[in-house]
Amino acid sequence: FCVSGSPAVAASMDEVVVSATRAEQRLSDVLADVTVVDRTAIERSGSNSVAELLSRQPGVQITTTGGPFTTTNVFVRGANTQYTAVYLDGVRLDSQTTSGGVTWQNIPLALIDRVEILRGPAAAVYGSDSMAGVILLFTKQGEAGVQPFVGVGYGTHGTYRAEAGVSGATGVWDYSVSALREGSEGFNSKTVAKADPDKDGYSRTALNAKLGLQINAAHRLQAQWMKTDSRSDYDNGTKKDNAQYKRDMQSVGASWIAQWSQAYRSTVSVNTSSDDYRLLPSNEKTQTRLNTYLWQNDFQLSRHQKLTASVERREDQFTNPKVQSGEQSRHQDALALGYGFRMGSHSWQLNARHDKDSEFGGKTTGSAAYGWDFAPQWRISASMGTAFRVPTLYQRFSIYGDATLKPEESNNKELMLRWGQGDNFASATAYRNKLTNMVAYSPGGVCGQSSCYQNVDQAMLEGITLAGAYRFGAVKWHGSVDFQNPRNEKTGNLLARRSQRFVTVGADTVLHTWEVGAELQMASRRHDKEGDAKILAGYTLLNLSASKSITKDFTLTARLDNALDRHYTLANDYATAGRTFYVGVKWMPQ
Repeated sequence: FCVSGSPAVAASMDEVVVSATRAEQRLSDVLADVTVVDRTAIERSGSNSVAELLSRQPGVQITTTGGPFTTTNVFVRGANTQYTAVYLDGVRLDSQTTSGGVTWQNIPLALIDRVEILRGPAAAVYGSDSMAGVILLFTKQGEAGVQPFVGVGYGTHGTYRAEAGVSGATGVWDYSVSALREGSEGFNSKTVAKADPDKDGYSRTALNAKLGLQINAAHRLQAQWMKTDSRSDYDNGTKKDNAQYKRDMQSVGASWIAQWSQAYRSTVSVNTSSDDYRLLPSNEKTQTRLNTYLWQNDFQLSRHQKLTASVERREDQFTNPKVQSGEQSRHQDALALGYGFRMGSHSWQLNARHDKDSEFGGKTTGSAAYGWDFAPQWRISASMGTAFRVPTLYQRFSIYGDATLKPEESNNKELMLRWGQGDNFASATAYRNKLTNMVAYSPGGVCGQSSCYQNVDQAMLEGITLAGAYRFGAVKWHGSVDFQNPRNEKTGNLLARRSQRFVTVGADTVLHTWEVGAELQMASRRHDKEGDAKILAGYTLLNLSASKSITKDFTLTARLDNALDRHYTLANDYATAGRTFYVGVKWMPQ
């Protein structure tokens, strides 16, 4: 029984996931709306960025302002990008700049081995920020033997990629090391007549390392590190210039996993991440630091009962000398409890968490889910949950901020129907998520500027997601359809840049010795700004991909994105790339 609603899922029913409860759980037992995308599906998708990969999954849309390394927003179930919590190998990624949220353009997809997408509020498990969902990213872990690889590729707009790495395991040690260099000459990302006419390119260097020590059968130590340095051009006026964003991201984590008995397992982890950017040539700097400490305990009370108890601390630090004085910081301490139980065809999952913030005091969240396997391969489930997000340090302490802002809150209810048999599945999910105390940058307020951050909005995110995959002969079909109505409850306006309908349909097969795929993406029109008369037209994109083993150790891949060369925009006055072609070769000894 496959519970994922993703057309890109490549997981078996017995695969273990961690996103739903933060503890290992068979995918077939998960009651939440979870998608798994493995490395094979990532490579087959032909995506250039993590955000682009996510946009091909059910319930997810994105916007970019000119390309993969420019400002990117990911809307899970119509929610703003800051309402989705993101983790890389267990390390929390976030930014305290403006409205916050992860800087998606900092994360190199080429180094990601697996993605888990959890839709729906999860603050009862993960704490602040997870009002719309949680996305877990994993890099490769070494396996027995030695597996080196080298890859190169080239494409439209002078796009290039070079990557190399090695992973393996010997004795009690396992390891994985990889490096990436990629970039592009780019294209003119602005469509207005007075914009800077030059090409807006980018470049990035990324390094990743993971090391594990299996002390004995019961104890394991693991450490991981990733660093990315990137530069991306942006238009800073009406003439050719050298304006750039320089972005640096780093994540470091260490954990100790101990299986004390068949019934008790614990995990202790210490993690830190940073998100820095600098505007050139002005040299304006912004720095975010985030430290987390976690002690998680998993108790297998019986074959069908599991209890989890966690203690967690989060520390945020933020510096931007241009808009605030000195460094600002805060911390949150939390206790979380979870209980899962299965009896025959009935399943329950209960979670509760209490967070104590150094500025806002205590906040308690909870969730409850019930599932009934009412027939072979069929399950119906219902859930409800609450979540919150504390305002960013920028929203509170910058010259545009208000120190009296209250946390944002959400209350979600959803109903799911699922069928699965082998690799074939179908799912339907209906949800209704009410957000209150939303912080918006609006005219007025107490900050002394013309506009300030204020608790002035509330939104209703509701919709239905249909997804499925089915194999007819040699062709594997997959697809999803989303009907959503994300709106501001005070004004009745649809939220900016979100379609009410979007569809992804694809097919994969083997022709002679080629693995080929075709994918159609469609989205209805959107408002560029909430309540604005400016309409962004709907669009239809056709993407093609192919791969072939040219020798035992060499694989050739090629993709053609936007094959029909459709002109479309994700944000007003910003261009998209048009038809693009990319071809790459990878050496990986078998």
